[in-house]
Amino acid sequence: MWEMRVSVRADYAVRAVIELAAAEGLGPLSAERISELQQIPLKFLQNILAELKQDGIVTSQRGPCGGFVLARDPSLITLGDIIRVTDGPLARVGDYRPDQLDYSGHTAALRDVWVAVRAYIRDVLDEVSVAQVCRGELPPVVTRQSGRSDAWMPRIKLDPKQGPKLGVPGRGGRHTAVRGGAPGPALARAPLASGAGPTSAWRPETSD
Repeated sequence: MWEMRVSVRADYAVRAVIELAAAEGLGPLSAERISELQQIPLKFLQNILAELKQDGIVTSQRGPCGGFVLARDPSLITLGDIIRVTDGPLARVGDYRPDQLDYSGHTAALRDVWVAVRAYIRDVLDEVSVAQVCRGELPPVVTRQSGRSDAWMPRIKLDPKQGPKLGVPGRGGRHTAVRGGAPGPALARAPLASGAGPTSAWRPETSD
């Protein structure tokens, strides 16, 4: 299954790091303060901050005035850096990176399409720094796309009078059992390139 979805964890992580960037020079921010500023559940946020600390994006300071600060300059931290900590590879097909796939016959060129999609995602998330978002000064790679009128229009519209259909986003969705309890169709796993294997958990050693 092709998927590019920013998880709630990734959204929370990005927002937390931006708050730390905004507090640069003012001292550490506690998890409680970040939670209050961004309305993020505290226990959830504490786990996220622990992951960000482990990956060298934030660091913590103890003591009565302790809390979290950025481990490096916010201009050197991209959104892609943060999302990889919480969600792993930016783009994948099922459990695999696009470059690990090996299609044949009439679908041979499909891998190039998935690789191109990943490149476009990188072009945004790896080019936008935390500092830029904090200042509200986004680079052209974002403003060109967000400035398009069709960028703000969904391509799939759900009829509120109807339940979600197979493959249509919404409550239930494609993985929900159909009426009567029978499971929906199984999703076929994409073919793999020779020697390719699943990505390592959610924290790959190599960049996606």
